[in-house]
Amino acid sequence: MRARLDGGLPLLPLMVLFLGVSHTHRLRLLLLFHPLPLSPAPPTPALIRSAMSRPDFTSPRAVVKRVLAKQQHEGQGAVVRRSIGRNELRNLDPFLLLDEFSVSPPAGFPDHPHRGFETVTYMLQGAFAHQDFAGNKGTIRTGDVQWMTAGRGILHSEMPAGEGVNKGLQLWINLSSRDKMIEPRYQELLSEDIGSAEDDGVEVRVIAGEAMGVRSPVYTRTPTMYLDFTLKPGVRLNQSIPESWTAFVYVIEGEGVFGSVSSSPVSAHNLLVLGPGDGVSVWNQSSKPLRFVLIGGQPLNEPVVQHGPFVMNTPAQIDQAIEDYHYGKNGFEMAKYWRSRSVG
Repeated sequence: MRARLDGGLPLLPLMVLFLGVSHTHRLRLLLLFHPLPLSPAPPTPALIRSAMSRPDFTSPRAVVKRVLAKQQHEGQGAVVRRSIGRNELRNLDPFLLLDEFSVSPPAGFPDHPHRGFETVTYMLQGAFAHQDFAGNKGTIRTGDVQWMTAGRGILHSEMPAGEGVNKGLQLWINLSSRDKMIEPRYQELLSEDIGSAEDDGVEVRVIAGEAMGVRSPVYTRTPTMYLDFTLKPGVRLNQSIPESWTAFVYVIEGEGVFGSVSSSPVSAHNLLVLGPGDGVSVWNQSSKPLRFVLIGGQPLNEPVVQHGPFVMNTPAQIDQAIEDYHYGKNGFEMAKYWRSRSVG
């Protein structure tokens, strides 16, 4: 997904059934549970039941910053809600950008380059067609994930594959200086191949990392956790997070209380940066389900120099990336001759 700089630059299991690990390392786990009856009225804190009621962390994280994702135009007639990557939160080491996109044809993200980082596209509704200059192509459908390592260079397109509104999240994760110029690669997970678990009113899909006994097969060059939680009304979640990692929450649907039970509820399209600690608690005190992603990563602690779709460590490396793309060299050799084909 194309991005520009401001100013125009482009959650008790009764039984676990192990269903198998295929040669492509796809992991499928099914956890069976007894759902508890729900009250139609919003629960009070005293009535809230807890999944993982005994936290396996000792230092709970608090919310230290809240950013409302605001709409802006990107690509070709597309609209995104950007949180990380705005002036209020330029980056959150190792994360560079988070967009919640909502796109209908003919809008989309036509041919554009990347270098120096990874993109993670998670479809929430609809489908996107992907093509790149190395001949890779496919369709990312509802619940699917594409984890793309741009490395030294990718030129690709991301366009709606069907009518109606297509929604999803795209996260940019920085690569360390030693990995910025590696060969591009893809890790793709179909929705049914994403490990999930369900317990006492909490459901989690494990895109990266581990939660509730489920581990994702995704290899993360920059160590990362990416968890999609849905909490039924009246439920509390306790989730551990590596203490040294950066972590944040992005609310997709509903309303929740994060960090401290006395905190104000937070609704959709808000990103919450979590402070120091080794875990976080979440409460759904509302009468509707709460869905959010919890994302964490190990900081790189390296300089970040960004020019649109190029993210390197020095201005000279950015100049080199622009030159390489323009002249079709050092990873962009096929860029001069490739154009994506229309989806339809």
